[in-house]
Amino acid sequence: MTTVTDHPINSRWAADDATVLQLYSFPTPNGVKVSIMLEETGLPYEAHLVTLSDADVKSPEFLALNPNNKIPAIIDPNAPDGEAVTLFESGAILIYLAEKTGKLIGNTPAEKYQAIQWVMFQMGGVGPMFGQLGYFTKFAGAEIEDPRPRERFRVEAKRLLSVLEKQLEGREWITGSYSIADIAIAPWLNALEYYQTKELVGWAEYPNVNAYLERFLARPAVQAGMNIPPRPEA
Repeated sequence: MTTVTDHPINSRWAADDATVLQLYSFPTPNGVKVSIMLEETGLPYEAHLVTLSDADVKSPEFLALNPNNKIPAIIDPNAPDGEAVTLFESGAILIYLAEKTGKLIGNTPAEKYQAIQWVMFQMGGVGPMFGQLGYFTKFAGAEIEDPRPRERFRVEAKRLLSVLEKQLEGREWITGSYSIADIAIAPWLNALEYYQTKELVGWAEYPNVNAYLERFLARPAVQAGMNIPPRPEA
């Protein structure tokens, strides 16, 4: 695969400019990680709206790019080795873009792996736990009478917030300087309001996390990236 136009996904989400990076996404916490990163780094790109409906994420065209049928995914026709790169999994995409641009991943090997460590913390902990808490609070799981599933994820969400609260003591950003770790973590913190779980997790108990999220949301690139690609009008 050497060009964007060669890929099956292009038959459904056609590139206007096949020479730039193509983003296939939806503005969820995982989706906006990549659009924020692209805005922060200034890489040229096109964003294609892929809804969460089966008609989109389980279509043959999208599955040809991501067999796991989840957004986001990218095609970069300008990879470092000259070949097009296709990637799914938001954490992997963040690391790829950081290494490609040399931005937001630290200046030394130690700093690099500190940033990657906290990206993994989000991928393996914050995202899954916060998402499940949202499922058992706002979505279909809220209809389950047994309180144990929701309580399990509430307790774990609080534990993760406590980890972040301690890490942010005396720090402006997760690793000290702004990095892909922040781009991975902060959108999931912001999702707690959408999931209607802030009160459940005792949001006010984490002043460092509160101030951190405010700093993150104030960044112009974040404000732009949080709405890319735009949601369809109701």
